[in-house]
Amino acid sequence: MNVKLHTPKSMKAGSGMTSAKQFLLSLIATTVSIVLTFGTAAIIDNHKKKAARKEMVMMVISDFDKTIGMIQKADTALREAKQLELELVTHPERYDSINYTLAPLMAWIYDEFPATVERIFSTSIETFNTIGNVNFVNEASSFYMARSLYKAEVQDRLKENLVKEPILQSIQSLMNVNFPNYVYENWVFLEDMKGIRDRCAKMMKVDEQELSQFAKRQHHESKSPAIEALSIEMLEELDSCNTVLEQAK
Repeated sequence: MNVKLHTPKSMKAGSGMTSAKQFLLSLIATTVSIVLTFGTAAIIDNHKKKAARKEMVMMVISDFDKTIGMIQKADTALREAKQLELELVTHPERYDSINYTLAPLMAWIYDEFPATVERIFSTSIETFNTIGNVNFVNEASSFYMARSLYKAEVQDRLKENLVKEPILQSIQSLMNVNFPNYVYENWVFLEDMKGIRDRCAKMMKVDEQELSQFAKRQHHESKSPAIEALSIEMLEELDSCNTVLEQAK
């Protein structure tokens, strides 16, 4: 008696192996897809964070440079005022010709430091999260503290001094201002702030050429087309007036 045994399809040779391979390939494909999706998203997110950090650092250091430029301007004016003051000590007869030269040199004391970046830096917790470097944040905070102290100890104090001592009225009033002392104080603040700026730039590996381009771009964007057009119009009018005056001579 011949009995034929039928093997179930699921048990046929190779069928189980094929199913296992298909399942494994499907699992691998799904895993790779998930990894690529989340991995790509993570890479993009990390790139955005780096770009935001770079932009914020550039903005802060560019703000430092504006402040340093203003204090360097003050340094030049104060040194010139000091020389005029010393000249009048030995040549008081020159007072009438020199005193009117001295007053315009003090125009810088009415300049205001730009406060927008400092406000963003000091009040937004997102700034700290974006930069992600505690040492940089501490150094930048020190810079803004020094700037505030500079305004109080140099700018505002000199304003008060010049009101109390009307330098256009007498040599003695001019001597009471003591410009050499202001020159020294201004220099100390300037060197301190330049040191902080350089440490911050080195710490965050700032490219000076990129920073220069960033500052130029900011300066260009700050001028509206209407203001630029008006500026050109005013310059053309100035040239026209000067031409008429020259011809009249």
